[in-house]
Amino acid sequence: MLAAAKKTKFQLILIKPTHYDDDGYPITWMRSHIPSNTLAALYGLGADSQRREVLGPDVEIVMRPIDETNTRVRPEKLMAEIRRTGGKALICLVGVQTNQFPRAVDIARPFIKAGFPVALGGFHISGCLSMLPVTPPEIQAAMDMGISMFAGEAEENRFDEVMRDAFNGTMKPLYNYMDNLPNLEGEPTPWLPPSAVSRVEGGMSSFDLGRGCPFQCSFCTIINVQGRKSRFRNADDLEAIVRDNLSQGITSFFITDDNMARNRHWEDFFDRLIELRENEGIECQLIIQVDTQCHRIPNFINKARWAGVYRVFIGLENVNPDNLLAAKKRQNKITEYRKMLQAWHTSGASTWAGYILGFPGDTRESILRDMEIIKKELPLDILELFILTPLPGSEDHQKLWKQGVWMDPDLNKYDVHHRCVHHPKMSDAEFDQVYKEAWKAYYTPEHIETVTRRHGAIPGRNPGEVAKFMTMFKVVFEAEGIHPLEGGAVRLKYRRDRRHGLPIVPPGIFHVKLAAEFWKKLTIYGRLAWQGWRIGQMVKNDPKRLEYTDLALEPVVDEDMDKLSLFSETSGGDAAVSKRRSEDLARAKTAAAHNQRLAAAE
Repeated sequence: MLAAAKKTKFQLILIKPTHYDDDGYPITWMRSHIPSNTLAALYGLGADSQRREVLGPDVEIVMRPIDETNTRVRPEKLMAEIRRTGGKALICLVGVQTNQFPRAVDIARPFIKAGFPVALGGFHISGCLSMLPVTPPEIQAAMDMGISMFAGEAEENRFDEVMRDAFNGTMKPLYNYMDNLPNLEGEPTPWLPPSAVSRVEGGMSSFDLGRGCPFQCSFCTIINVQGRKSRFRNADDLEAIVRDNLSQGITSFFITDDNMARNRHWEDFFDRLIELRENEGIECQLIIQVDTQCHRIPNFINKARWAGVYRVFIGLENVNPDNLLAAKKRQNKITEYRKMLQAWHTSGASTWAGYILGFPGDTRESILRDMEIIKKELPLDILELFILTPLPGSEDHQKLWKQGVWMDPDLNKYDVHHRCVHHPKMSDAEFDQVYKEAWKAYYTPEHIETVTRRHGAIPGRNPGEVAKFMTMFKVVFEAEGIHPLEGGAVRLKYRRDRRHGLPIVPPGIFHVKLAAEFWKKLTIYGRLAWQGWRIGQMVKNDPKRLEYTDLALEPVVDEDMDKLSLFSETSGGDAAVSKRRSEDLARAKTAAAHNQRLAAAE
């Protein structure tokens, strides 16, 4: 015990930054909606480093994970704790996306000023270094300030090097691993302590089972940060993740793979989860991300549901084939959208789809028309609208950068919720307005009721659940003025926590404005929550709810495709139908020829 008391304490503080709202205050909640996978991955790596005693047997690594979306960051208190335990520490700003970069640098300022080592990593750093020939000025300025940059992924003991350098006072300006992406199989388990997970609604944590993507979407940063060659964990890794989390009472997860359906081990993963459920009663609740072709994989949806998948996020992106082609999203076939969504709907899973506005061919009229087509013809639940944004690390950003095209210099706006470039067909004001109109067009009370009735027609399904989530999206967008994916429960705002360079508002004025905001938001929350609850109860108590049907739920008949607005009115829709029929005809001829050869051989 005497030896243990003499151990040097090394404070490893892992901070996942949020970003600023339009008034310059960090977006922080009492409870956030989405867990941070990077935070879980780094915490797992840090715990493994402690087990291996990478700083020596006489050094204890004390870890503290902080997700700023649900926890206020207090640099002064953290520094006081570091000094109290001996003064050795590393502050890591993890998973920093472009819109979070200004906030991350502001968090680092007091630590750097006090002489503590700070490392900053994430998609913004990795994306810029992978796609641009020069170091962007904001990254260079941060390095000049004394912040060490980390590009790439931290597995295969790379995190050890950063911790050793911090401990020894020899931090490098840049740790660049972009040319050598690590293997994931057998790597330490991503996990977070219950104290951190409890701050996420539903007690949800997250992990990944694969990284990288073979597709070439021009707006995507994943392919240039995580690579086009996919890397995977194995089923034993998955079981270890589940058991480690289960020991803390955590069974709900967001699997962050960009496309679970393209993970070549998907069936092994689902089979292992099914085995744990049937043999040991270990039941997981899972959210996964898939592509629009997943329903064509035999047994994928059935096994996903049996493994515990209750919600799927789908990169729908757009219903206009010409827009998809322009973005190199060739894998999305609008002729498969209805079949795919109906398959998930029938299974009882909830479907959440990403949809991008702002393609060069978009107009106000086409966007609003497409919203009505989606509502009428696709059995989709949650539609997540995003603005086409040239994110650093994407081909779109690289192209505009090389051409010298104007892009908004405020990185805080690169949250796919703010317009960052000029649209070729719409003025800035017109585009900003139609973005708001599209949200309102989809989340009308009438459409919330329609989607609720679609789920009410499934035996055993609680229709109130989808009404609740759709209402939540509507509430966050209208009351908070932020993207619903950045939402949470009970917004926290602190007077002194304001963006660097903006004035600190006097206490009286700040609190009067905060109170006014609170009552205004409370009115919106109350009105819309009551509206959503009433819709859910009305459908739930309807004795004929199981008889409900509409066009989106009608069986797909390929011969009737041209009768749907999805194909007859969208840009490139008719060509997509023609191509699909040609492919079907070619497959039929190939099958017929194969059968003839078999008959002749007999």
